[in-house]
Amino acid sequence: MSRRDAGRQSAKRIVVLAGESSNDRRILASFIRAAHPGLASAVRLTEITDPVRLRKKAGPELSAAAKTLVDKARGKAKQQKGEFVGIAVHEDMDACPGPAYDRARRAVSTALTKAAGACSSVYALAAAESEAWLLLFPDAFPLYKPSWRLPDSWHGRDTGRRQAPKEDLEGQLVRPRYRESDGPEIIRKALEQGLLTRPSGSNRSYSDFIADLKGWPIPSQRSRR
Repeated sequence: MSRRDAGRQSAKRIVVLAGESSNDRRILASFIRAAHPGLASAVRLTEITDPVRLRKKAGPELSAAAKTLVDKARGKAKQQKGEFVGIAVHEDMDACPGPAYDRARRAVSTALTKAAGACSSVYALAAAESEAWLLLFPDAFPLYKPSWRLPDSWHGRDTGRRQAPKEDLEGQLVRPRYRESDGPEIIRKALEQGLLTRPSGSNRSYSDFIADLKGWPIPSQRSRR
C-alpha cells in the first residue's frame, strides 16, 4: 500500500469533538494533538455544533442526552463517509474541583462510554473554565500577543482554584483585551512551540482529561462503527 493510500484510509477514521462553543472544540483538538499524537495522526478530527448540556443531568435524562450526542456524532462521521471511532466532549464546570466535579465527571463519563459502545469516548470537564487550562501555559500568551504577559505570581499555581479565570484574564490582558476567541490561538501557539507537554502549575480537571485521553487506543484499520 502506498503512503497516499494509507493516508486516505486513516482519514476515514473519525473522532468527533463536541463542546459548548467552537473555541472550546478547537482548544480540545490542540490538546489531543499534543497529548496523543498517535491518535491524532491516525484519525480525522471533526466537530459537531450540537449543544452540550450533560453535567447537570442525571439518571435516564443523562443517558438519553449522551445517546443523542453520540448518535449525532455517528451521523457526522457517516455524512463525511467515514468510520466513527470516538467522541471527545468538553464542558465547563463553572466551579472548582470538589465533590460536585467528581460526581458529574464520573456520571457523564459512564453515560458516554455506554452510549459509545465499542467506540472510545473522553469527557473534558474543565474546572472552572477553559481559561483555567490556558493559564497552565503562561509562556504561550506573549507568543500570540507580545504585549500579553501574565504576572509571575500566576505561574506554577493550581489554576483549577480560580473561581473566574476568564474574568481574571480579561482584567489582566487589556491591550488588546482578551476575548474567548483568543483561547484557541493561544493554545495553537503553545502546540507549535511544544509547550503543551510542559504545563506550569496544576489543574486536576486537566490532568484527569489527559490521563483518560492517553488511555485511548489508536484505532486499527478494522475498527467497527
